[in-house]
Amino acid sequence: MSAQIEQVLAMDRSTYIGSSDAAAIIGVSPWKSPFALYQEKIGEYHEAVTPAKQKIFNRGKKFEPLILEMLLEELDDRGHDVEVITRNERLRDPEFDFLASESDMVLRIDGEIISAEAKSVNGFAAKLWGEPETDDFPIYYQCQTMHDLMVKRRNKCVVAALIGTDDLRIHWIERDEEIIQAIRAKEIEFWERIQNRQAPEPVTADDINRLYRHDCGQVLEVDRELLDLVAQASTTKNDLKAVEAHLEVLITQIKARMGDAALLTYNGQKLATWKSNKASIKTDWKEAFFDLADNVTDSDLVNEILRTFTTTKPGSRPFLIK
Repeated sequence: MSAQIEQVLAMDRSTYIGSSDAAAIIGVSPWKSPFALYQEKIGEYHEAVTPAKQKIFNRGKKFEPLILEMLLEELDDRGHDVEVITRNERLRDPEFDFLASESDMVLRIDGEIISAEAKSVNGFAAKLWGEPETDDFPIYYQCQTMHDLMVKRRNKCVVAALIGTDDLRIHWIERDEEIIQAIRAKEIEFWERIQNRQAPEPVTADDINRLYRHDCGQVLEVDRELLDLVAQASTTKNDLKAVEAHLEVLITQIKARMGDAALLTYNGQKLATWKSNKASIKTDWKEAFFDLADNVTDSDLVNEILRTFTTTKPGSRPFLIK
C-alpha cells in the first residue's frame, strides 16, 4: 500500500473534503446544506444517526459487494475486457491535500482505468435514474463522481445502480473539465471558509435551528421589514387553517359515501383508499417496569436501573405566531 493511500485511510473526515461532500458544497444535496456541512467540519454539529438512517446505511454497505459483482458479470457478458485493480481506493489530490476521494472499485475496462461506484436504490427513487448507459442520474451523485475524476485525474466513471433487488442499471459519466473546475473552485472556497471560520449563509430551516438552538431571553422590537414578514406569516397561517378545515369537511363527506368500501375508483383509475391497517401490538414498558418494581425489595437496584436509562433531552425552541 502506498504512503499516500495510508495517509488517507487514517484521515478524519473533518480534515478533508471528500467526494460525498461535493453535492452539499455545490448546493444540490437533498440531505445537507453548505452550512450544515460547514458545522460538521468544524465540530459544531454531529448528525444523529437514527435507526432508520442506520438501516439505510447498513443496506447500502451490505449490497455494495453484490452490486459490484453484478457489474463485473454484466460487463464481461457484454464482451468487455475487465480487470479489478483495487477496491475502496482512497487518494488525495496531488495539488491540494485537503481534497480526497474514495472509489468503491477501480477497474481496467478495455485498457482504460475507470472508477466504479455502486448505488443501492429503493423503488421510490428509481424515477430519478434515467436511461441506462447515459449520464442521466441524480445530480448529487454526478457531483460525487466528478469530484472523484478530479482528484484522481481520470476520464471516466461507471455507476452501477441496483433498483430493488434485481434491476441493475449501468450509467457512464465522462470527465467534464468545465464542471470540474467549477466544483474545484467551490471546494477550495469552502475549505478557506473552514480555515477562517467564516460560515456559509444558512439557507434551510434546519440551518436556522442549528444556528440559534437556544434563546437568550431578549425582547426584539421589530422594524418595518420584520413586521411585514410576521404579518404575512400570520395571514398564511390563518389561510392554512381554513384550507385544512375545508379539506377535513371534504374528506368526511367522501368517507360517508364510501362507507366500508376500501377503494375509490373512476373508470378503473384509483382515486383514494380507506383501508384498515393491521392490528399492532404495543407494550407500555414504563408501566411494566413500575409493576415489576413493586415486587422488587431492593429499592437501590430500582433507582440504579432508572438512572441508567434516564437521559436529558434538550428542550426544543418552537416558533409561535401570536
